[in-house]
Amino acid sequence: MAIPWDSLRSLLIFFGPMLLPKAISYYRSVKASSQARHVPIVPVPPKVRVALALLAFLIISYILKTLPPFAPENLFLATQSRLQIPVDVLFNRVAVGRPDNVLTKQDEALRGRFVNLESRLLYLQFGPEVLANCPFCTSEEPKTFFYYALPQLLWPHIANLFAIAFVTSPTFTGRAGSQWRPKATMAAMTIAALDIYFVNSYNYQANARALRLSEVDFFYWTARVARLVTLAAFDAALGWLLYLSATNRAFVEPPSPVERIEATSRALLIVKSKLSALGIVKNTALRDEDLRSRSHAYWSHEVRLMGEVMEEREVVEGVNDALTNRIDVATITRDAEGYAQNVLHSLRGEAAEDDSI
Repeated sequence: MAIPWDSLRSLLIFFGPMLLPKAISYYRSVKASSQARHVPIVPVPPKVRVALALLAFLIISYILKTLPPFAPENLFLATQSRLQIPVDVLFNRVAVGRPDNVLTKQDEALRGRFVNLESRLLYLQFGPEVLANCPFCTSEEPKTFFYYALPQLLWPHIANLFAIAFVTSPTFTGRAGSQWRPKATMAAMTIAALDIYFVNSYNYQANARALRLSEVDFFYWTARVARLVTLAAFDAALGWLLYLSATNRAFVEPPSPVERIEATSRALLIVKSKLSALGIVKNTALRDEDLRSRSHAYWSHEVRLMGEVMEEREVVEGVNDALTNRIDVATITRDAEGYAQNVLHSLRGEAAEDDSI
């Protein structure tokens, strides 16, 4: 059984004032917790910009498709005809709006279908394309129209699911997008399931009692607009969450212990490789006679140059002023001695272990 729009509106009016403040307070608490971690706000990363651009493109596409020029034609609204109108009269009116007053192939197919009221009611539920193109559907078996329409119903949801998988990919948007992947996937699947449920459970027979055009429920067109608006709102919410998490404005998740250990290990490996490269370069310079002579010449020149600089009057006065007024020499000496003792202590420990072995 489908839920009427009046009931949904009543539920929104009743629960909206209660849920909206809670949602705002939740967002503020999450934002405050992110700021409490002293995480700096950063610009939007380039890959996240691409993801947001893709979501914006989808949102604009969905909104444009809801406009009347992009919607499938509704023959009854286009001709201002009642459901009970004779077939010939209806399609004579349709032909007036066609080029050269000639019906299209879809019009001819619908004309063959509109032989009874049941087919017209199914037209209002599933739209013109399903009713005109389904080769195995009959009005005696209404479920066959649903089976034929199912791929058409699922297609926008599947396309949107692929877009969600792309914008929440860990390799593309990193941690900011991957943290929303399970939630976004479940929400998208829930929207698709509800869409299929409402279409399947719609009571299309209710339109049989409509004697005037204003009383007819054009379910297919209403559901199509609701579907596109829902997908646009969902993508807008996902883009907003992705923007907040990518810029550290909210929903900042600290790295897990495993990730911190891996990052530290990578940093240590980089330092080790640089030290190894430095040792290789130094060893090569000491073993090669030409490089060794250049190194000695450089340091001899450096010592002589620094000695000349330190003998200048301005430098001597500046050093004396710093040692006398601005630098605590005793503290620096004590720190240097402690550092040297720690280094020598670790070296003595390694030497003792080697001797014991």
